[in-house]
Formats: sequence, C-alpha cells, structure tokens
Amino acid sequence: MEPGERDRAELAAALAALANEAGSCNNCALRQGCRGVVFGEGNPASLIMFVGEGPGETEDELGRPFVGKAGQLLDKILTAANLPREKVYITNIVKCRPPGNRTPVMPEMQACLPWLRRQFAILRPKFMVLLGLAATHGILNPELKMGESHGHWFERGGVQFMPTYHPAAVLRNPGLRRSVWEDFRKIRDAVLNAGGQSHSL
Repeated sequence: MEPGERDRAELAAALAALANEAGSCNNCALRQGCRGVVFGEGNPASLIMFVGEGPGETEDELGRPFVGKAGQLLDKILTAANLPREKVYITNIVKCRPPGNRTPVMPEMQACLPWLRRQFAILRPKFMVLLGLAATHGILNPELKMGESHGHWFERGGVQFMPTYHPAAVLRNPGLRRSVWEDFRKIRDAVLNAGGQSHSL
C-alpha cells in the first residue's frame, strides 16, 4: 500500500470509529426519534468539507447524508464544478433527523457540534462550505444573513468558511441557481489553488 493510500485508510478507520461512538449518543432528544445516526461520508483526505443542516427522511432510511432530492441536486452541482462527490467529504451539523424534517434548533446543533469538531480534527480540511442558514448560524455566526454572506469566504483559525444556499432551498426557489453556481465556481477555484497544510477549528 502506498503512503498516501495508507494515510487515507488510517483516516477512514478513525472516522469509522468515531461514527460508531456517535451511534450511542444521547446528547439531545433527536436520537430517540430517528432510525440512526447519519454521520458523514466521502474522501477523508479531501481539502474540503460540506456541512448541511441535518438528515431528511431518505437519509435517515439509508444512513447516508444528502441522498434525497436535495442530495441529488448537490451531486449535480459538485460534478459540474469538477468537485465530484467521491472527492469531497459531506456531513451535517446534526447527525440525527429532526422530526418532520424541520430545521434543527440551536440547542440541538450545540449538542451535536462536538461530533463535528471531532470529525474536523480527523479530516483537517482547509475549506468548509456551509449549506444553508442552520449550518451557517451553528458554526460561523448566528447573525449572518444568507443573502449577504453567501459566496464570501470567512477565515477562522486558518480555515476558510463559505456559506451558500442549501440545495433544498434551490429546489424550492430555482431562481437561486445562478447564485449557487457562482458560489461553487469560487469554491472550485479556491480548492484548485490550495496547498495542503494542517489547520485547526
């Protein structure tokens, strides 16, 4: 096994162990109302991490993030931006499905944030894309407005964060497609121009 492959295998094993640990989490009430924890998936050596708000019904059934209609749109956007799904890492700020697919509230996001931080510590991405207001508010700043903040990079601790619209919002409002595509062009360009150094959250 080549050194790069070995490193990736070690990262994948660390993520799998963390996901297994998260399976017994009861930090909030969401765990009692879902089938299981939807932890995350993708390339553990990727420079970029995409964070949504929480699993929907399809994600809860399949145990994978972004596999419903919003996920299918995200896949198309990623492919068009030359960032195919298998080359990035995708997760959510909460790992359990909120009842009725509602948006997670701040206490739920705060209860789940330690898992995201531990994912981040393993992955150590250079870029984090925040899909939707929930992830933006829970991770970056609860005062930010998507209309003003999307497409802009925010630096914290050597990591670049970009809010953009959640794919579900684009499905509800196709007029957002152009804005989202412009955001993803910036994301693609940043990743292509990036070096590979370690960062902390």
